[in-house]
Amino acid sequence: MQNNTFSTLFVGQNLIKLKEVDSTNNFLKDLVSKSEPLAEGTVIMADNQFAGRGQQQSVWQTQPGKNISTSIYLKPSFLPLDKQFYLNIAVSLAVSEALSFFVPAGIQVKWPNDMYYLSKKLGGILIENTLTGNYIKSSVIGIGLNINQTEFAEDISEKATSVIQILHREVFLMDIMEKIFIFMEKYYLILKAGKYSILQKDYLARLYNFDIKALYKQDGEIFEGIIKGVEENGRLMVATTSGLRTFNFKEIEFTHTK
Repeated sequence: MQNNTFSTLFVGQNLIKLKEVDSTNNFLKDLVSKSEPLAEGTVIMADNQFAGRGQQQSVWQTQPGKNISTSIYLKPSFLPLDKQFYLNIAVSLAVSEALSFFVPAGIQVKWPNDMYYLSKKLGGILIENTLTGNYIKSSVIGIGLNINQTEFAEDISEKATSVIQILHREVFLMDIMEKIFIFMEKYYLILKAGKYSILQKDYLARLYNFDIKALYKQDGEIFEGIIKGVEENGRLMVATTSGLRTFNFKEIEFTHTK
């Protein structure tokens, strides 16, 4: 028997809801290490995540009961290590397509995996992989999305937005969760089939600032560049006045300077 009524094969069929947790990723990783083999597609969802993490240990701020704080357990053992950025691409596409079901235009992926509406952040993704040999043993996919939150801390209020601020109405969290599960399965199966060119093409089609002249910052220096693509290892390719350059995570900063 299925635990839930989601129209998916495995993602979300085992759903564990929590009132409060420090981090859904931490809770899920702890569950994986302590329990019997966990079903692939297991999802942890929390009403309140009081120590959620973004990339590079940054803190994710969220209001209790208003947003999506969730983690999904996958076992992409079929994926070679040199292709692991494609998991990031698949997850980013799944979440952005789920959001686009509710917000018809303006949803983009800011490299590597932030969710944007126009020039404001809607949420982010944190993927933590456990490796065995040359393959990924398991992945914990953390997803944080601003859904029904109307106010943000002063230091991020100009940079952040939420679905309710875009649509001017509340959206039922489980409706968005179901779409995330459906699209996660879709793109995960494309990944499993090794259709990397499809993932790459779809990712670039959704990529924030792709093929657009914009300003970036590196080591305090602002420069003009045009994003031309993403390498298989995830490095961002930017055309600059000094030629084509590649950047790793956190080596380049997107600026909102006009």
